[in-house]
Amino acid sequence: MSSPSASVVTPDRNGEDPVITVAQGRVRGKVARDGARFFLGVPYAAPPVGARRFAVPHEPASWSDVRDARVPGPSAPQSSISFPKIDMLPLAGDGWTKGDDYLTLNVWTPHDATGCPVMLWIHGGGGTVGKKDIPVNDGAAFARSGVVYVAINFRMGVEGFLPVPGAPTNLALRDMQAALRWVQANIAAFGGDPNNVTIFGESAGGMHVASLLGSPLSQGLFARAIVQSGHGSGLYPIDIARRTVDRVAKLLKIRADAESFRQVAPEALLNAQGKVMGPVGLDLRNADGFDPNFRLNRFNSVYGDDVLPVDPLTALRKGAGTDVDLLIGACRQEGNLWFVPTSLQGRIPGFAARWLLGKTMPRASEVLKAYGLGQPGMGGGGAALNRALTDLAFRWPSRQFAAAHRGRTHVFEFDWMSPALDGKLGACHGVDLPFVFDTLDVASGPRGILGENPPQALATRVHALWAGFARTGGLPWPEFDEQSRAVHRLSVDTTIQEEVMPASVFLPS
Repeated sequence: MSSPSASVVTPDRNGEDPVITVAQGRVRGKVARDGARFFLGVPYAAPPVGARRFAVPHEPASWSDVRDARVPGPSAPQSSISFPKIDMLPLAGDGWTKGDDYLTLNVWTPHDATGCPVMLWIHGGGGTVGKKDIPVNDGAAFARSGVVYVAINFRMGVEGFLPVPGAPTNLALRDMQAALRWVQANIAAFGGDPNNVTIFGESAGGMHVASLLGSPLSQGLFARAIVQSGHGSGLYPIDIARRTVDRVAKLLKIRADAESFRQVAPEALLNAQGKVMGPVGLDLRNADGFDPNFRLNRFNSVYGDDVLPVDPLTALRKGAGTDVDLLIGACRQEGNLWFVPTSLQGRIPGFAARWLLGKTMPRASEVLKAYGLGQPGMGGGGAALNRALTDLAFRWPSRQFAAAHRGRTHVFEFDWMSPALDGKLGACHGVDLPFVFDTLDVASGPRGILGENPPQALATRVHALWAGFARTGGLPWPEFDEQSRAVHRLSVDTTIQEEVMPASVFLPS
């Protein structure tokens, strides 16, 4: 794929809408009120339908007319997500926008951009929901900060993550790498520097960033990586992930092979997919009795193929990603998103907490005791389980990933406490996103995850840190290593030497 000239930006007939030439043809975008330009729904791969369903991504076809890139276009098949008491639409999107041509991306670029740093966003959503067009992930602020911002769709759920026999594995990661190759070939036309690309993502998107960092097929595709509420420890080997394939096939009453799955409508796949999600049911523990996802997610990348010969944590310890700058961290009270709006924090007794955690790991009673179960003033089983899962599934694995990385590494903790739900939501999963993107308005209000009047000064500072990291790789606090354990708490703007968490005793090293 040849790289287009960076000097092909022209206005359309009315002198307003910009037109840019990429390898496949011309695309017409739009000018925002502040002068930034955006281009929506630009294909980086062909539609994954027909024979290309459950197949590696193919280059998109060329077009002769100017393609309208002013509307978002379709998204990957998905169900909607909701939480009681809070509005998740700004963070999770409004569900499936149907259409075949969804392997597309959005580009936001500053006016008259040239040689700008590039940031490519990989959305979260548990590997089953999300898209490039979620309100909280709007790219306008990054364009104002001199960054060319790219957000991508990719295959999810059964079609993106399950290792279906007869189909290539890790199709979602292959989609992401195809998008990164498209960026390498085309981003100069939008004023971006292909030699200065930062990938970043949150939650499952953070997991995908970690996986891309550990993949030998990512070499040369990006220079920096930001992992928010993710890490490299949540992947399954192919043989264990095949249990999910077999269960879905059984629900659909089909053979567990690619040709059979290709015949199933996306709606039916989504229905079966929904039946294998949730905290009980399908057992994905390994021989040691450990499920690295704690049943929070059945749909993630796998290792043991050409994309990920080994799990990302092992890959980093062997030197993968040494030349990539890494910023990684988590929210201080991740589990509150699941335990507070649902009132599970106060409803789960100790015996039920032990049973639930025991379904994913050994020594569950010891874990919960280490996280306050039975101690005065520490709440019941739900509170202890919340604290334990916050560290087990998010905070400690992120520190393990940081310690394994052989290149320049910085660690943050997002510690601002949301006042939502009478102050109980706190520094929950996802609360960092509106600050990173400087989109506080979309997540504020009576049902917003941020509650009323979140601090704009913190959003301005956090957003500037992310944009600055993309520009130079620098951050105003010390690097992390296992001795210094330097962790920067963003809300109080203070770097601490963090103590080792109780979870470290119970997780694989």
